[in-house]
Amino acid sequence: MYGRLTGVSEPVQIRPRRIRIASWIAAAVCVLASIALAAALSGSVAGGPELFGPADRVATVGLGVVGALAVLALGRPAVTADQHGVRVRNIVGGAELPWNVVRAVRFDRGASCASLELHDDDVVMVQAVQAVDREHAVAAIRSLRRLHADHQSRTQSPHTGG
Repeated sequence: MYGRLTGVSEPVQIRPRRIRIASWIAAAVCVLASIALAAALSGSVAGGPELFGPADRVATVGLGVVGALAVLALGRPAVTADQHGVRVRNIVGGAELPWNVVRAVRFDRGASCASLELHDDDVVMVQAVQAVDREHAVAAIRSLRRLHADHQSRTQSPHTGG
């Protein structure tokens, strides 16, 4: 998994697991529920005019699709890191940071997700590494910390010229 012969860790790509599965299931439920609701929106009351026309049924399914897309956004977080830096994509927003601005890769006890502590005392949440993923999260944090440590050892070494 890691290139220890070269002294540089391999790049890593991390995505949350459980929330992605849950979001796909919830999205499917949204679409299926909107289809069922659209099918139920037919007929008339006491022989009067039809209450819901074809446009209403199409709009109902369309709202279900929009809801499903919103739920799928929960599975958007991702992290890509290599020897040069880390790219974080959260549900809303993200950051691309070189390792030299990162002070620490943190996953505090009780936290729902990991974070990057920066040298300017700012904190960048890493929603792709979530506590509910347990062993996957532990492996992800170890990978990020290894890349960070490799960068620190390269930049602090007198042999690198930097």
